[in-house]
Amino acid sequence: MYLLFGLYVFFLALILIYNFLQLNLLFHYLGKKKTAPPQPLAPDALPQVTIQLPLYNEPYVAERLIDNIVAMEYPRDRFEVQILDDSTDATTQLCEQKAAFYRNQGFDVRVIHRTDRTGYKAGALAEGLQQAKGEFIAVFDADFLPNPQFLHNTVPYFQDEKVGVVQTRWTHLNDDYSLFTKLQALQLNVHFTIEQMGRKAGHHFLQFNGTAGIWRKRTIDDAGGWKADTLTEDLDLSYRAQLKHWEIVYLENVEAPAELPVEMNGIKSQQFRWMKGGAENARRLTPMILKSDLNFTTKLHAVAHLFNSSIFVAVLMIALTSVALLPFLDNLAIDTRFLGLSLLGLIGVATVYFYANINLLPRPLSWKQVLALIFYFPLLLTMSMGLSLHNSLAVIEGYLGVKSSFVRTPKYNIVGRIRQRMDSAQKNPISNTLILEGLLTLMFSAALLMSVQVKDYSFFIFHLMLALGFGSIFIASWRDR
Repeated sequence: MYLLFGLYVFFLALILIYNFLQLNLLFHYLGKKKTAPPQPLAPDALPQVTIQLPLYNEPYVAERLIDNIVAMEYPRDRFEVQILDDSTDATTQLCEQKAAFYRNQGFDVRVIHRTDRTGYKAGALAEGLQQAKGEFIAVFDADFLPNPQFLHNTVPYFQDEKVGVVQTRWTHLNDDYSLFTKLQALQLNVHFTIEQMGRKAGHHFLQFNGTAGIWRKRTIDDAGGWKADTLTEDLDLSYRAQLKHWEIVYLENVEAPAELPVEMNGIKSQQFRWMKGGAENARRLTPMILKSDLNFTTKLHAVAHLFNSSIFVAVLMIALTSVALLPFLDNLAIDTRFLGLSLLGLIGVATVYFYANINLLPRPLSWKQVLALIFYFPLLLTMSMGLSLHNSLAVIEGYLGVKSSFVRTPKYNIVGRIRQRMDSAQKNPISNTLILEGLLTLMFSAALLMSVQVKDYSFFIFHLMLALGFGSIFIASWRDR
């Protein structure tokens, strides 16, 4: 009994520490200094840029992406477009047709098609890099629609020879599509404001987010190139580049709209890559961080960043131990009221969430917008709790070194609430994770009844959120199979 209580307190303390570090990033964010943008480059001084578009089976968005990229307001003779196509479906033909169409108009657009997907996205980027003409390499995933001024807004920052990467802020084409897309958007907004800018203001390590950014080609080479031994090759290369003393510039005011996953299994595949890849990089990069000459606070934030996917393991462990402890709380010779300190962590994460999202709302604010954010916050926590099993399994695989393939996140050419009609597809099989999510829904529902039976409501709200979270994830996953 006391061992279970100790485990509960241990994982609760980890979550509390994580939340305090988030508050520290908010403190840095609030204290950020405004810096003047660099002088624009003269037309004859604009460098050659290679734009890489890694694609795999994207028939609904491939043409939209290519159309958007060739519309860049940048001298036609100063940029090339590499369509890095690993597709096994009609995407390849669509890309070839679009490339031929734009080549006839004088654009430098070509398809680099691979048939074996060696190294997945990292392998495609590396192969394209060998043939790239540009001094700078911009990367856009299939679901992104950058502004035509993207290159003019980013390239001037490379006048500083220390700058190796410029990353822009993701925005959302379809955040109003459903409740799940809204919650994803609110969560991502925290990362692309408080976390990224907070780390930058605190002189800590940042992350290239895999897309909507631009690299100095020499930086990629100096850092050791793209490597495919983790599922988040972007995080890996970001850290290796910064350990080589290259700087990442983050532009909060330059937006790159993208499509959010609309199906629960698409959300899960994206989350799996991010969580497992983060754990893989934590395992690989933490010794390098600790041995480096970085100052203590930068090391602390870097390690916390690498291990932040482990927060789902902590949430899952707290959830499981709380059920086991429920019948015995009255027998513990411990004043459990001190567990109310966990509310400090909740207040911390709520503060970061509200500031990040309110800051992005158009002015003047309306009371309806503020109430909506208040309403969505517990729903976001509930969804995160419901994903804790799925994400914990991904994290554990990452720490154990279990290898898995790169599973793409489907995109469907969705803007707002308009969804393109799609061909019917065969249903996915029922996974063991899905079955466990259903069983956890039943377990936490039973825990609610147990609370009533033993007349102890210490965990009632927590277990209610867990039952709703796992239940909604289970139902949505089943529906979207």
